[in-house]
Amino acid sequence: MNWLTNKVLPKFRQLTAKQDTPDNLWIKCPGCGQMLFHNDLETNQNVCHHCEHHMRVGPTERFRALFDDAKYDVIELPEVPADPLKFRDSKKYTERLKDARSKTGDRDAMIVAHGRITDNPAVVAVQNFDFMGGSLGLAVGEAIVAASKLAILQKAPLILFSAAGGARMQEGILSLMQMPRTTVAIQRLKESNLPFIVVLTDPTTGGVTASYAMLGDIQISEPGALICFAGPRVIEETIREVLPEGFQRAEFLLDHGMLDMVVHRLDLRVTLARLIDLMGNRIKDAVIAEETKPVELAVVAESVEEDAPKDLKAAE
Repeated sequence: MNWLTNKVLPKFRQLTAKQDTPDNLWIKCPGCGQMLFHNDLETNQNVCHHCEHHMRVGPTERFRALFDDAKYDVIELPEVPADPLKFRDSKKYTERLKDARSKTGDRDAMIVAHGRITDNPAVVAVQNFDFMGGSLGLAVGEAIVAASKLAILQKAPLILFSAAGGARMQEGILSLMQMPRTTVAIQRLKESNLPFIVVLTDPTTGGVTASYAMLGDIQISEPGALICFAGPRVIEETIREVLPEGFQRAEFLLDHGMLDMVVHRLDLRVTLARLIDLMGNRIKDAVIAEETKPVELAVVAESVEEDAPKDLKAAE
């Protein structure tokens, strides 16, 4: 019986044992409830094959889908105070930051990268909703300022993907101060005649909507994205009325003139590339103006000298 117990039985148990399968092989679509194989979902850029529901994606997925040959460089962003107000609710703010960084692998809610889109230089900033709801704080403000400076330095358009629940309450007034600060950064970009394109993704709400997310030269959104300051539930409870179907969704805002276009995620790279090409004249004009500025000043100086009265020249 020893050979049965020691050899045959263990092999039989090994063959009949239940195989462990990864938990993330199948993902349930939040839109239609269908189970989607994760490889198929990744190939389709996290868009459901059945209902076209656009799931949330992080900065890495955005960069790989957007830049030529998925090649890009992530810039190092300035350090900010970790917990300037020593805030604590049910847990310390520093602990929340630690959990978010462990979950996402990022320092904060916005990542900035630069590369080429159809051989045109571009700076892209992506807000990550998985990092504390993509909330606007000191770090996000610094990221947008840094992205704006880099775009001006490279004479490149700035493309920003917004996804946020609003300002970060743990930073109080310091987070609200980022609203005018980012607005000034975008204004400097526009003064340099460089395009600022905003892609609003689900959800874009609160102070983000009230600042840089609505300042784009061109406003694009993904289908079905929630875009608002206060959410539909809050508005319904305040005015005590039933809101129209699809209220504050991308298609509703497009119909009411708040957006320029709603673009499917699979068509986003082609659309952005076309827009950069069309707006490229602004970039070229800015570069030409800067390069010819010293020449123009020299020409003006010569013409002034030639047109000066003879008596003035004799006096000199």
